[in-house]
Amino acid sequence: RAAEKNAWKWKNISISFVHSLISGFWSCYCFYDNPKLAEDMIQTHTVPAHTLISVSVGYFIYDTIDMLIYQRNRQSYELMGHHVVIIICFGVSIVSRMYVGYAVVALVIELNSIFLHLRQILQICQYKKDNKIYRLNSIINLGTFVGFRISVMAWMSKWMLINKDLIPLVFYSLGSIGLAVMTVMNIILFYRLLQSDFIRKKESTIKVD
Repeated sequence: RAAEKNAWKWKNISISFVHSLISGFWSCYCFYDNPKLAEDMIQTHTVPAHTLISVSVGYFIYDTIDMLIYQRNRQSYELMGHHVVIIICFGVSIVSRMYVGYAVVALVIELNSIFLHLRQILQICQYKKDNKIYRLNSIINLGTFVGFRISVMAWMSKWMLINKDLIPLVFYSLGSIGLAVMTVMNIILFYRLLQSDFIRKKESTIKVD
């Protein structure tokens, strides 16, 4: 049973790592491919950006079902809630072809998820916390958490407030709730990472996206 669980965790985290790697750099490419996507985040949409959001929704649906079947615990339920919020918000962009640029900005956060998932992979491979590779990843992880997760979330919140009058109430409410949920989850996650990797608490594996 333990071997099966470890095999599932390895597969699940590896797939999450690949998604983060692809979507993180893909999101940057979308803005390079068409700078107008950053200038008008409500109306402008491109095929690469729309495809990226669609692929990511597919991944989040898969990961939610995968956890629902194989790993039902408090941490997984928290992550499933996070996935559902993203699926709904991204679904609006996919169907309406609006707010595509805004959704792509959210996927820049995946640049940090690369190192969060790598952290889990190193833990599965039984790397100790004082190992040089683990320590290096922990430092990069924390740095990108601030640079690509907290900063991006703060920018997204500011954008919502500035453009409030341009967004229908239902979409504004949906976006605000989504941002609030993810902000709370990221604060908790940041605290857990500090406790585990820098304040030398006991080993813990954190599954995130």
